[in-house]
Amino acid sequence: MTLGRVAGVFGVKGWVRIQSYTRPADNIFEYAPWNIGGTVWTIDEAQEHGPGFIVSLAGIADRDAAAAMIGSEIQVPRSALPEPEPGQVYWADLIGLEVVCEDGQPLGVVESLLENGVQDVLVIRGDGRQHLVPLVRGPIVKSIDVTQGRIIVDWSPEY
Repeated sequence: MTLGRVAGVFGVKGWVRIQSYTRPADNIFEYAPWNIGGTVWTIDEAQEHGPGFIVSLAGIADRDAAAAMIGSEIQVPRSALPEPEPGQVYWADLIGLEVVCEDGQPLGVVESLLENGVQDVLVIRGDGRQHLVPLVRGPIVKSIDVTQGRIIVDWSPEY
């Protein structure tokens, strides 16, 4: 499961800048070890820095080695994460779910999610179109059933 990405380097001693996709952002440090680019890494030290974090990874001691990681995803096995609380889901669990309107009309499949500052948005691809549906439970998203692979929404395919 992807928890963030290596966004850049910091200094000359091999530290990397990371962008966390977890909420709150520092939850990324609750899950270890990290798999970055197919290699397992442990964290020597981490600090909050600007909008993200800077991290020293065991075995990385120079800027060039750190720079080679830029753009790589930070991943952990799904089993490393706790089960979501009732009514909660991980974004990754929504990818690939079928989305249908309340009347049963298919809207498409969740391709990705966006964060727009107000609410999360489902990016749905279907019938050659892309639909952006706010992930607002109740008035718009009526139900999410990860087990059945389906999300029911109050949304028009014409939007």
